Amino acid sequence: MGGDGAFAVPGTSGAPARGPADVSGAPGARGGSTTPGGVTEVSGISESPGASGASGDFGASGTGIREAGPDDAAALGELAAVALTLDAAEAPDLVASLSAPPPGRRWTALVTGDLTGVVFASVSGRDPSAGHIDLLAVHPGARGAGRGRALVAAAEEWLRGQGATEARFAGNPPCYAWPGIDVRYTPAAALAERMGYERYDVAWNMTAGLAADADLSTDADVARLAESGVELREVRAAGPGDRAELDALLAFVREHWNDNWAWEAEHAGGCHYAVRGSEIIGFAAWGARPAWFGPMGTAPAARGLGVGRVLLRRCLAEQRAAGQESAQIGWVGPLGFYSRAAGARAERVFWLYRRSLR
Repeated sequence: MGGDGAFAVPGTSGAPARGPADVSGAPGARGGSTTPGGVTEVSGISESPGASGASGDFGASGTGIREAGPDDAAALGELAAVALTLDAAEAPDLVASLSAPPPGRRWTALVTGDLTGVVFASVSGRDPSAGHIDLLAVHPGARGAGRGRALVAAAEEWLRGQGATEARFAGNPPCYAWPGIDVRYTPAAALAERMGYERYDVAWNMTAGLAADADLSTDADVARLAESGVELREVRAAGPGDRAELDALLAFVREHWNDNWAWEAEHAGGCHYAVRGSEIIGFAAWGARPAWFGPMGTAPAARGLGVGRVLLRRCLAEQRAAGQESAQIGWVGPLGFYSRAAGARAERVFWLYRRSLR
């Protein structure tokens, strides 16, 4: 890849590694249907040029940068699929997901006038001084003309206008793309460093294979847990389940973890949980971020029962049934649990960058 490169640069606003705050003793995984028009409600994106003062050429060969509008949605999905070569299959869904963040998030999508480049940026809900470059993509045929640098500069200007004092090449949980710049998108890392960003953290994902012969059985574990009074259930926001059931699960997630995880559980493709008596004791979700597993966690009082292994395998089996050949487990801490429970392997490594906007 030459020039600006094809890359996306999401991740974490300093959030801890996701996932089981147990999983039978092992922490680990992080893991709508909207167009950029959805930005209109949250960040004021319109169809007119100029991103909070970010209009102009910015040195990108006659391609003025403007805010994305509703009519750009399909083109941005296609651009992402072509530019994000390591993530082409899910790139359009990823763009749609970033365009439908939690209510109240301040965010924007800026594009070059010829729609050969796009950058998503947002402000952290936890720390309003932190701005995030959530995704950056430049068409392979348009690299080398400064579009990547121009888009980042425009995003930084927008972030300053929102009061951010630091920019991070990292996404903004709970609606994010990746933990940082995948090291294989080398031009992205090179661009960040040329623009004065410093590498401040590293994160990694694990990959769980979902081939037909992958052992994701749970029958023996389910029977064992039943003897201990533990019942396994599932619920989903878009399904026929009782809304009160989902609300109870979300309250459990908020109590033991945070609102970010609750948002992901609510927007998951599938969500499984464990109950002992009248109490929820663990949960696992998948699909809030396209094709990824997570978040998951087990209540402190229930750790060591083996609940995490069952919930993980149930989610992975459901992802396999949905046609996935593998699942990404993001922002993993200790590796042992996922390796033992699902044969997952550490695979993708991400660098996180930041720089002052003062």
